[in-house]
Amino acid sequence: MSVPKVRKAMNKLNLDQHMIQDCRRLANQISIDVQTFINQHTTVSVERTVCRLLGIDGVDAFDVPIPNLIVDDVQKNGDLSRGVAVTLASALVATGKNLPDFLDAYLSKEIPLCGYPYVSSKQVKSILNPYIQVTFAKIKANRDLRNAFLTSYPEPKTEIYVIVATGNIYEDIVQAKAAATVGADIIAVIRSTAQSLLDYVPYGITTEGFGGTYATQANFKLMRQALDEVSKTEKRYIKLVNYASGLCMPEIAAMAAVERLDILLNDSMYGIIFRDINMQRTFVDQYFSRRINAYSGVIINTGEDNYLTTSDAFTQAHTVLASQFINEQFAYRAGLPSRLMGLGHAFEIDPEIENSFLYEIAQAQMCREIFPDAPLKYMPPTKHITGNIFRAYEQNAMFNIATIMTDQSIHLLGMMTEAIHTPFLSDRYLAIKNAKMVYKSMKSFSEEVTYQPDGLICNRAKAVLSQAHDLLTEIADMSLFKALEKGVFADIKRSFTGGKGLTGVFKKHPDYQNPVMDFIEGVSHEN
Repeated sequence: MSVPKVRKAMNKLNLDQHMIQDCRRLANQISIDVQTFINQHTTVSVERTVCRLLGIDGVDAFDVPIPNLIVDDVQKNGDLSRGVAVTLASALVATGKNLPDFLDAYLSKEIPLCGYPYVSSKQVKSILNPYIQVTFAKIKANRDLRNAFLTSYPEPKTEIYVIVATGNIYEDIVQAKAAATVGADIIAVIRSTAQSLLDYVPYGITTEGFGGTYATQANFKLMRQALDEVSKTEKRYIKLVNYASGLCMPEIAAMAAVERLDILLNDSMYGIIFRDINMQRTFVDQYFSRRINAYSGVIINTGEDNYLTTSDAFTQAHTVLASQFINEQFAYRAGLPSRLMGLGHAFEIDPEIENSFLYEIAQAQMCREIFPDAPLKYMPPTKHITGNIFRAYEQNAMFNIATIMTDQSIHLLGMMTEAIHTPFLSDRYLAIKNAKMVYKSMKSFSEEVTYQPDGLICNRAKAVLSQAHDLLTEIADMSLFKALEKGVFADIKRSFTGGKGLTGVFKKHPDYQNPVMDFIEGVSHEN
């Protein structure tokens, strides 16, 4: 197992530790309310994920993913509220076939999937566990291999994160290797526009995405192989990122576990707020996806930075902190340790505000002190990037300085051509060189600097913490569901019964079975 990065405990801002503790208490109370709902429900995407982790993959003659085909069949002709595993195990018992042979006959329309007598819960586990164990043995091997890489090539304190987004996985590989060669530690492959709204996962290698590249298991495999090659050449483990938000959140998590991705964008509320995905669907899906991430050792990244693209970063900074507390509690409930929680925040205060840089330092330092063991994901300025590349370069340099001053973990580089076009290789090169220069010239700055106890930075952090505490108190009183309906985050209101994907949510039958979840929860492991 790799040795986690150790950060010195600090309280430069003299934050009220009792208030921080009470924020966690309130966030836990909020999460308990939602977890009660989660435990009572399943979704089509959860059940498709069960199929995938049983080893079911591929598409039929009409290019429909087989997990979708099976779950749709059970939804129409069986009882999905019992869990797809019950139907599959019952079919195997009734036909006397193993899973691969049954699938061949089913896809050939020789035998049906539904209509057999339901077997007992004990039989479901005994019949399906051998298939589950095969998949999870591969996931464990991936986890062990990642740890071996990180033992050979220790992680830097601050990791440089850049994106590729050509739409063509082969072109992405070229750009990813180039970025890694000049210093990038983390490569994120941006998904094709609106893939998060597809209620299925595209299949196979793709070369025609829009604004990004389709997240498919085949594409994951190709990029992982390419980054392993450059990792060995550069003697640095290059981490791979994709996106588990959207209607297929747990399925993406399963595919990522099988192909050894290292980080997934996996916020508990991002899809609700920014993609209008139904909140019931999202909360159930995120729990199962995070259970998978916890087992596979994948770092999650949360999306609080996005709040500041639709609401004012100065006046609404406390909503970021409140959401971080909530995301932390949901992550704990799914078994994720702090070192896998890449809680998000961003450098988004209007630079025209006097002392804006000091306010940014206050927010970043506050996040670092409140979540000392989390690999925080710090996002660059975007909202106030105007298209003036010289000003953008200056803003990104200030962002880089804030990153090293406050000891951030995952540093997503800003590009000087933000708001103009998808960045060229040369733009990434300049961004990496800028960050590297700041890192080297200010290497020990965070250890040297202190803040005036009653100065602007300390007072700003204390005010934001106090406002976050007030907001968490309000949310705990009304419930997170009601808070989302009121639009407390990002000034965007969402309905409990609105949005996309609600028809894919089911109340669990008293005899519901999910042997994959049982396996994850029952296995003692080290991430």
